[in-house]
Amino acid sequence: MAIRTGRLRFGPDNGRMLLRTGRKGVGSTVGHDLTIEVTDWSAELNVPEAGPADASASARVELGSLAVREGTGGAVPLTDKDRGEIEKNARRTLDVDRHPTATFQSTRVVTDGDSTTISGTLTLHGVAAPIQVAVRELTPDRYRATTVVTQSAYGIKPYSAFLGALKVRDDVEVEIEVRLGG
Repeated sequence: MAIRTGRLRFGPDNGRMLLRTGRKGVGSTVGHDLTIEVTDWSAELNVPEAGPADASASARVELGSLAVREGTGGAVPLTDKDRGEIEKNARRTLDVDRHPTATFQSTRVVTDGDSTTISGTLTLHGVAAPIQVAVRELTPDRYRATTVVTQSAYGIKPYSAFLGALKVRDDVEVEIEVRLGG
């Protein structure tokens, strides 16, 4: 994977960060699989002249900026009122008042052919744990990074309703798509 050198900055102006949740439990047919957009985030990739092996990456995510974009499945379509309630529950589950941001700092970047793996530390909910982010080029100057965040690894109890009959899956898929240049 060829990537330009220098300090590259990303955020909502040139990219999109999405979280995808699933549901489980006997009441799962009532709930929705959600696509949630993070509307306030920033990431920086520093690629020195020596190449990607010496690159570093960091990111900051404002957890109060989650916006429900889509809900699939469920007994009835998602309403605007539902979206607002889900966003409120997400802020409560993530304890945004005490832990308003999540951060990522890379420790290693490995490029192998057309894919790159960025290993690092994600700090979420006051807990730091290792994580790997897979990056691939979609088209020239357009990239997608993906990872899975297991909520319980960060001391987060996934949201549940109806006395536990409907639960959000522990694993949340994270997708960041960015474009370089104009």
